[in-house]
Amino acid sequence: MYFIGVDLGSTNIKVAIYSKDMKLVDRQSYPVEYIRKNGFVEFDADLYCQNIMNLIGSMVRSNNVPADDVAQITFTGQAESLVVLNKGGNTMMNAISWMDERSVQECETLSEKFSHEVIEATTGQMAVLPTWPATKILWLKSNRPEIYDHAATYMMLKDFVVYKLTGKMVADMSIATFTFYFDIYEKKYWTEMLDAIGVQESQLPPLVEPCTVAGCLNAEAAKAMGLSQNAKVNVGTLDHFTGMVGTGNVQMGGMTLSTGTVMALTTMAAEPCPRDSGIAMHYGFRPDTHIMLPVAESGGASLEWFRRTCMADISYDQMNKELLSRDLPNNLIFLPFLVGTNSPEFDTDASGLFYGLRQESDVYDMACAVMEGVAFMLRKNCDHIRAKGTEISYIIATGGGAKSPIWCQLQADITGLPVVIPTEKEAACLGCAIIGAVSEGIYSDYQEAADKIISFQHRYEPVNHAKYEAKYQKYCALYEAMLKITRM
Repeated sequence: MYFIGVDLGSTNIKVAIYSKDMKLVDRQSYPVEYIRKNGFVEFDADLYCQNIMNLIGSMVRSNNVPADDVAQITFTGQAESLVVLNKGGNTMMNAISWMDERSVQECETLSEKFSHEVIEATTGQMAVLPTWPATKILWLKSNRPEIYDHAATYMMLKDFVVYKLTGKMVADMSIATFTFYFDIYEKKYWTEMLDAIGVQESQLPPLVEPCTVAGCLNAEAAKAMGLSQNAKVNVGTLDHFTGMVGTGNVQMGGMTLSTGTVMALTTMAAEPCPRDSGIAMHYGFRPDTHIMLPVAESGGASLEWFRRTCMADISYDQMNKELLSRDLPNNLIFLPFLVGTNSPEFDTDASGLFYGLRQESDVYDMACAVMEGVAFMLRKNCDHIRAKGTEISYIIATGGGAKSPIWCQLQADITGLPVVIPTEKEAACLGCAIIGAVSEGIYSDYQEAADKIISFQHRYEPVNHAKYEAKYQKYCALYEAMLKITRM
């Protein structure tokens, strides 16, 4: 028996095949091609889907996977990319990527119509962004009436792929969260928003719980991939959430930290969760649960910027090796707000800042301050989450930042929480396979699967938390002072 996990990435489509005992058989990827023009970002959704089937078919053949032995194909990946279908169920235009920002004016229109309090209490989101499909549909209404007037169905990309493989139209609620027209607490489409953008509920797929089976492969998809029509298609869930499953973060108390260009935090919220937490809230991968997902665009991007600007000839390995030999903390403080702040402040006036530079300071001291600054931002989010009633007992570090021993130790010291590093690096695809295996009854639940499958290669305990407490307080005070000066 085999399970296939598919990550519908923005840069690459990733496919992984796992055996019944969750051993990796093969993992491959295929690049995504975009059509970029005048600030628009689109792609061919039918081609995207065909590339998925071609990749799966190729991997099934090359690994001699018997056609009847694939139990489930589970999907994860990008959330907000919009696909528009006609009455015949065919695409009417290129899919609009989540990266497309054509709907800035529509964001202003919806911001004037709905208060922040109403938006947060309904969608769990903190702002009206051009990322949201609701704003793109409103743009179509004004700018592409030939599409808007004849659109029969609006779907998210992952739901569209499921439809192409099964013929079933459904909307995974963990993805519907990102449409901006789904009420994550009442588990229904938000009627007032649908009225505002001119969409009937009949134009949207029926809502289903995440991680459930939509149906079996249709004849066309089965033939294209060399599989039996008995193979089931699981709608899966958001990539951040399959990452939680793939790292064993399936109960309250754990936080999965992904430090790439953007720093993202995911943790299961205590229920009932507050509707005014000031934290981005999403419908969870288990029924009637919610997940906090604060992000910081100045996460790994801050260190990338500093190394590119000031340490171009020094590798990350050299940087880590040198910092591990130094006594820390030093006296430098860095505010990592190169693009303003996200959670928990959401302040566009904030900017980056080095404080405490002396003539003896060098680029390694500054690099360490950048790492600390991002870790301070992590600490601030952890404190905010805990203040809203959700406990955090440990951090699971993933992404590029997890490869740095010094950064992981700084995160443990500054937050006062253990930081653990999972053995499996591609947690999203593994999470998909686990979801399929739990659905198939191989494991009774996600916790049993985690206990039997997930392992960790290192654990960083907080050893200098007291030393960093004073520096963290200075960091917070410096942030307030920076804002005061900025607004003079």
